[in-house]
Amino acid sequence: MSSELPFERPLAELRKKIDELKHFGAEKEIDFTDEIGRLEERYKQLEVETYSNMTAAQIMHMARHHQRPTSLDYINTVFTDFIELHGDRLFADDMAIVGGLAKLNGIPVTVVGHQRGKDTKDNIQRFFGSPHPEGFRKALRFMQQANKFGRPIITFIDTKGAYPGDTAEARGQSEAIARNLREMALFGVPIICVVIGEGGSGGALGLGVGNRVLMLENAIYSVISPNGAASILWKDASKADQAAEAMKITSKDLLEFGVIEDIIPEPQGGAHRDKAMQAESIKEAIWRHLQELQQLTPDQLREDRYQKFRKIGHFGTAELE
Repeated sequence: MSSELPFERPLAELRKKIDELKHFGAEKEIDFTDEIGRLEERYKQLEVETYSNMTAAQIMHMARHHQRPTSLDYINTVFTDFIELHGDRLFADDMAIVGGLAKLNGIPVTVVGHQRGKDTKDNIQRFFGSPHPEGFRKALRFMQQANKFGRPIITFIDTKGAYPGDTAEARGQSEAIARNLREMALFGVPIICVVIGEGGSGGALGLGVGNRVLMLENAIYSVISPNGAASILWKDASKADQAAEAMKITSKDLLEFGVIEDIIPEPQGGAHRDKAMQAESIKEAIWRHLQELQQLTPDQLREDRYQKFRKIGHFGTAELE
C-alpha cells in the first residue's frame, strides 16, 4: 500500500527522479552531483510549500493516514511500566478502547485511548476504533479507579465516532457516553486529553472532558465526521473534503475558538514520518501541563474543568427593534 497521500504525489515523484538519477550515475560512473544538488534543493522547497499550506481536507486525510501512530504506539513509548486492563465488568471487553496503569516520569497515571487496527483483521476486532457502550464503560471503570486512588488521567482520542450499529444502541450507547461526560466533569484528579488523529462526535467526547485538551498539529476534532456532515448536508458522503473546509476542524481553528489549550507540533510530513520524535513531543506537552495541574486541589480541578468548557465560544446580544 502506497504511503503517500494524493497531494504528496509530486514530492514522491521528484524523490523517485532523484533516486533514479543517483542510481544511474553510480551505475554508469557519471557525476551528476550538480544536477542532484539542484533537484534536492527543489525537493526541500516543494516539501515546505506542500506541508506549510495544507487545506483542512488535506489535514483530514493526514489525520486518517493508515500509518499514523495509534494510542498503543504512544502509550508504549511515552509511558513506562504499562499494565493493560480489560473489560467493563458488565458485558464485554471492547477492543476499540485500551487502557490501564502506567508511569509518566515516575508518577503513576491511568491512561485510556481509542485504538484503531493496524490491518484489516485488527480493524474488524477493534471496530475501526469506534467503541460500543461497553468500551465507554470500560474507560469509565479505569477512570473511576484513578479518581479513587488520586492518579492523573491521560486520554488519547482517535475515533471517527462511537459505533453506529443497532447492537450499540440496544446496549445504551447514548447513556454510556453521557455518563462518561458527567463523571469526568466531577473527578478530582488532573485530566489531560490528547487528540492524536481524528476526534469525531460523541465517540471522541466520551474521553474528552479534561482540564486540558491538546491536539497534534495534523489532527482533527469535530462534532461529526466530515463524511457524516456531507451525508446530511448534501446527501453525498463523497463531499467530505468540502465539508472539512467548512467545519473548522483543524488544530489552529480550535485553538482560536478556545476548544483546545495547546497544539503539539508534528514532524514535517506527519506523525508517521518519525514516531519516536512525535512521542517525545507528546510526552513533553503532557508533562508540562500535568505539572501545572498538580498544583491544584480537587475542588480547584473541578472548577478549572468547568470554566474551561464554560468559556468556549463567543456570545453576543442583539437589540430588539
